[in-house]
Formats: sequence, structure tokens, C-alpha cells
Amino acid sequence: MGARSASLLVVLATVAAVAAFVAAERWIAGAPGLPLDDAWIHRHFARNLAEGAGFSYNPGTPVAGSTAPLWTLVLGGAFALVGPSLLATKVLGVVLTASAALVSRQAALAWGATPLAATGTAFALVWTAALAWGALSGMEVSLAALLVSAALAAHAHDRPGLVAGLAALAPLARPESAILIPLFALARPPRARRLAIFGAIAALLLAPSVVFNLATTGTPLPATVAAKVEGGLVGWLAGADVSLRRALLERPWQFGREWVGWLAATHWLLPLVIPIGVVQAWRRHGPALGLPALGLVVHPLAMALLAPYRGPGFQEGRYSMHLLPLALVVVAAALPISGRWQRAGIAIYLVVALALLPRAAERYGWAVQNINAMQVHLGHWVDSHVPPRARLALNDVGAIAYVSRRQVIDLMGLVTPEIAPYRRRGEAGVIDFVSRTCPDFVIVFPDWFPDLTARRSLLEPIYAVRLTRNVVAGGPEMVVYRVIRCAL
Repeated sequence: MGARSASLLVVLATVAAVAAFVAAERWIAGAPGLPLDDAWIHRHFARNLAEGAGFSYNPGTPVAGSTAPLWTLVLGGAFALVGPSLLATKVLGVVLTASAALVSRQAALAWGATPLAATGTAFALVWTAALAWGALSGMEVSLAALLVSAALAAHAHDRPGLVAGLAALAPLARPESAILIPLFALARPPRARRLAIFGAIAALLLAPSVVFNLATTGTPLPATVAAKVEGGLVGWLAGADVSLRRALLERPWQFGREWVGWLAATHWLLPLVIPIGVVQAWRRHGPALGLPALGLVVHPLAMALLAPYRGPGFQEGRYSMHLLPLALVVVAAALPISGRWQRAGIAIYLVVALALLPRAAERYGWAVQNINAMQVHLGHWVDSHVPPRARLALNDVGAIAYVSRRQVIDLMGLVTPEIAPYRRRGEAGVIDFVSRTCPDFVIVFPDWFPDLTARRSLLEPIYAVRLTRNVVAGGPEMVVYRVIRCAL
């Protein structure tokens, strides 16, 4: 099979997988949408960028509220060209996913895989349910997967400058990929010139984000880190009370088990073939491929020790799926099988992957239904029933802010970093912050703020949405409260 024919088949395979998810979306949700409220946060930032409001959530107030600023910028560029439609968001994700598969095929060939195994790698990638979900999710995972696969391909040809650039851009799409920078840098003889190239390029590409973070949050990390991180080195440096036992023993063990469990749920063969692939990568290619392959082992430990939030399997594995190209390329390039056994192995892998797609597509459809029925619906309700200049205090700031275009106060701190010191005091601190900022309406999951929402003399419930089947929202019910007075 020629390269052109293989590429065409990979694109068709991508379209087939995506079509299954779109069909489930139409059948369950009844309308197009996105499976996470976070995707609407990216869209809100991106639309503001496209409209000239800069990197801001409330126009006129710059904020480092994106953990994946590169994706936000790419999405903003697309919106500037074709407008901020859902179709544009989804098409961009599908194109990036197909590109990641095509580049992974080239990476596998460059590392010595047979043409059949390399093409099988591309098919396996686009038929992996997690990445098919990512293609349509409006999230950054497809971009991160493309950058990782491109870095792996460039590394095979020993192009340190390009590898350094791609590896440094990847954390701006998915921060967990930062562990690959030192692994790529040390994978070939660590001469001073090579290390200087990696250090200089990484510093150059990451510096703008760090400077912007410092200017808007006062720290080198985005506001989302302070809002989400629960311990680890980053939490400790931020002053969090970190239990050494939990930080060094319990959480790494928990994340490690979840990583293996997520791999098994993604494809039951992955936990079996990845360890063999990592060992064989060292035997056949030495540290050149062996060290990057160790990223598959280090990933859950780095998550647990550095900046833990949710585990590797959280939300379809969106903190982990950028490593799937690495896993599949390592397996294709390192496993010593050929001929009839290779064909049989690839066929079995792809059949299992296809069998897992329908259930994942159903989960995706229900997730879209949840976000459409709750957050998107509330955004339209606010747009119709709330004065244009009203300020909203929210704990989900994505679709409600995007659809209504109202000014928001983020009670979780993703785009309102000034709430961070209040949140350290728990709900009492949040209540104090609401009292000081005095929004016009509060829209939250009551279960998240029971003390705040129970104060009927201060907050009056005026509208509510309840999901009959909740698979992705932070709670089954979200309520709109009118603020009666601000002495909370």
C-alpha cells in the first residue's frame, strides 16, 4: 500500500469514528453541542480574542484563565477566520485528530515499524474512543496529541531544535506533557549544545505565557492551577497544607492504579503491551526511544507528585490521552513481531477498538445532552430574563457566560483569580467574597454551597434546571438565585 492510499484510509477511518459519535449526539442530545462546560470556556476566551477583546473572559480584564492557552489561541484564530460556530470548533478538532494519526504513522515508520504496523498505529489512534471523543469535545486534547506525535517523529530524525520547539509547545496545550521535555532532551547524548538548544527554545516559547500569568495572577502559573491543584509540589509552594504520607505514598499509588485502569478501559491490550513496548524500546533503540517511552510510566507519578487534581482517567482521560500517540508508536516500533502474527495482532487490536466505540459514543451523547440541557439552557434563560448589565456569580462559567455574554464572577477561581485566598477558607470564604463583590444573581449547584444557598433572606431562588440522567455535570440540579441583599 502506498503512502497516499494509507493516508486516505486513515482520514476515512477518522471520519467513520467521528460519525458514530455525531450519530449518538443527534440521537441522545437532539442537537449539536459539547460534552464539557470547560469547552465553552475555551470558546468564550477564543471569541473574545477574535473580536479584539484580548485574552480576557470579562472583556477589558485580561486573565490567565486557560490551562491550555495554545488551544485557546488556535481556536481564536479559527474564529477570526470563519466565525465562532460549533461546526468550526468540531471541524478543527477532527482535522487535528486526523493529523495526529497521520504524523503518528510517519513517526512509527521513522522508528522502524513496518508499513503495515505504522498504518495500524494510525487506525488504532483514531479508533480509540478517547481520542474520538476528544476530536469533537472542543477541548485541547487533539492539539496536544498532534504536538506529541510530531515531536516523536522529529526526534526519530534527530532534529533537536524542532523537537525542542514541539515539546515546549505541547505543555501549552496540555500541561502534563511537560514531562516529555527533559526526556526528549536527554534521549540522545546530552551534549552541552543539545541541552542549550532545548533550554533556550523551551524558555523562549514558554516565557510569554509565564509573563502573562505573572501580570494577571501574580504567579508563573495560570489561575486555573491555583483553582484546581490539590497538593503536590505546586500546592506546597503555594502554601497548601500537604500531608507527606498522602503526597508521597497514597496519591501516587492511587494515580498509578487509575492510569492502568484507564488504559485497560481504553483498550484492554494497552496495559499488557505498553510495558513490553517500553522494555523493547530500550533494547532496540536505547535511550533514544527508551527515555521518551518512560513518559508512559512517569506520567501518573508526575501528576500525583507535582500538581494533583483529578486522576489520569478523569473525564474520558483528557489529562492523559495526549500520550496515546507515544504509546502506540512505541508498541509498533518496539514489538518484535512480523508477518502473519503481526497482521493477526493488528486485526485483533482494531476489532476490540471498534467494539468499544459505540458505548463511548453513547457516553458522549449523554454528556452533550447534559451540558445542553443545563448550562446552555441556562445561558439562554439568562439572556432572556436577566438585564444586560447584571453580574453573575457562577461555579460553571462556560456555556452560561458564552451564551448570555454577561459579566461573571467565577466562584471556583478559574477566571476570577482574586477569589483564591477566600477559597482557602472553604465555603465561609466564598460567602465573604460574594458579599464583597455583590453580584446580581448567583447560579450554582446548591450541593456545592449548602450554607450560601440556604440563606433565604439573602438569596431568592427564581429558576432551576434538573437533569433526569446526569453523567457529566457537577450536580443534578443548578439553581438561579436573585441576590436580595449583599450582607451575606
